[in-house]
Amino acid sequence: MSMTAEELNELVKNKIFGKFGPEAIIENFIPYAFPTFEVPVSYIHQVLEFLKTDPELNFHFLTDLTGIQTPDEKKLGVIYHLHNMIKNYRIRLKTFVDIQKPEVPTATDLWEGANWMERETYDFFGVIFKGHPKLKRILNVDEMDIFPLRKEYPLEDQTRDDKDDRMFGR
Repeated sequence: MSMTAEELNELVKNKIFGKFGPEAIIENFIPYAFPTFEVPVSYIHQVLEFLKTDPELNFHFLTDLTGIQTPDEKKLGVIYHLHNMIKNYRIRLKTFVDIQKPEVPTATDLWEGANWMERETYDFFGVIFKGHPKLKRILNVDEMDIFPLRKEYPLEDQTRDDKDDRMFGR
């Protein structure tokens, strides 16, 4: 019998609380029937490993891993999408770090497929995955000294004089 998103959310929450205590979840909500958990960076690797190896939960597939930046621009985040293919359950985990020290433990020891996803997140957001076997740029040139998806960089070249800002509503 299939579980609803609310039932899955309660099961995952209770299992994490039972294993690590309530401090392992900062926030929990269910947007669009997708259980989402915000986990402190100090717990993220342990929680990911538990979700993968627990026989009842069995989130053995890492569907996606990506970075984000909070609107206030002070924090970077990593989002993990996990999937139990046998029961077709999906959950999302988020963890946030200060932009001045963007370090998150690697998940490559849990899922080999995390390798390229972490490299891409490093390449675009500058998140440093501690313990990653070869953390280097994957799409941008090695000489690039910025992380292009951070909000601290302008979206367009401010020195351009070949356009009229009035045409763009400015």
